[in-house]
Amino acid sequence: MNLGPPMALLAELTHRCPLACPYCSNPVDLVRRSAELPTDAWASVLREAAGIGVLHVHFSGGEPASRRDLETLVATAAKAGLYTNLITSGIGLTEVRVKILAEHRLDHLQLSVQAPEPDLANLISGYRNALPQKRAVAGWTNRAGIALTVNAVMHRANLDLLPQTIDMAIELGAQRLEVAHVQYHGWALRNRGALLPTRAQADAARAIVDEARARLTGILRIDYVPPDHFAQFPKPCMGGWGQVGMTITPEGRVLPCHAAETIPHLSFETVGSRPLGEIWTDSAAFNAYRGTDWMSETCRACSHREVDFGGCRCQALAHAGDAAATDPACERSPMNKEFRAKAAADPQAEFVYRRFTA
Repeated sequence: MNLGPPMALLAELTHRCPLACPYCSNPVDLVRRSAELPTDAWASVLREAAGIGVLHVHFSGGEPASRRDLETLVATAAKAGLYTNLITSGIGLTEVRVKILAEHRLDHLQLSVQAPEPDLANLISGYRNALPQKRAVAGWTNRAGIALTVNAVMHRANLDLLPQTIDMAIELGAQRLEVAHVQYHGWALRNRGALLPTRAQADAARAIVDEARARLTGILRIDYVPPDHFAQFPKPCMGGWGQVGMTITPEGRVLPCHAAETIPHLSFETVGSRPLGEIWTDSAAFNAYRGTDWMSETCRACSHREVDFGGCRCQALAHAGDAAATDPACERSPMNKEFRAKAAADPQAEFVYRRFTA
């Protein structure tokens, strides 16, 4: 395949987070603060990434505001010519910090919201009184001239409030809203029964998004990530495994996908072991599921093979027991019937919260 440079870098600065979301996308085994890359190592990574053609960096976590050097790293990335994006819960930010981030040329801030109602937001996040802080962060972001996206992870508990979530995004002054259904691997798999929406909820959500997109053209862009359990074909893994971007974990492992460490037979190289450009092009992990040669006959014979690239490898492992299997979300997968049968909400299930202990 014709491989260009990575377009984006997801810089997972830390796994520390004040929230306890039951759909947390971080690994089951979290990296402790003592193992995190120091400031100078991250600065070197950012400059090297820009040098191999990366266009933008997404600072994420955990909660990246937990890092006291966040402002320094944003300034380093901007100086290297990278478009800078902060993915945050808003907890740990202050008006002063947002102003400094703007002065250091933060281009964009993605603010997560759990629900438009305070009590439900508290329940989902496992954190009290987060919603007023998020509203404050949105105001500071707008006044500082930083572009704002609202990230709304959707599931059974909050999906019926999707119209209010859209209204809140407008109220917060966002230019973009991401409505993304939970992906069921890692920690979210433990909570699947409590998080899965009903088919009626999922169908209603699609209609609500379609209507809002038409009504809010030029006011709010809405990106929609549908639930896999009700899909006909799977979504491409991060735009195709090892084709669009790379992730660097808090301790410096270089991954083709933020959840790739769930695949036990893959070995991942670390920053500094050799140049990032070589890891991108030559490492066994990045080439494991890149392109189409690795695919099963089901996928290789499919006209969608270079559209969805076989779907999500982590989901294939979680549900089919084989990372090279056709994503069970695909109707052509032999596991699809079983996968869809599991798309049943459990009204008795309660959240198992994600707690970080440093």
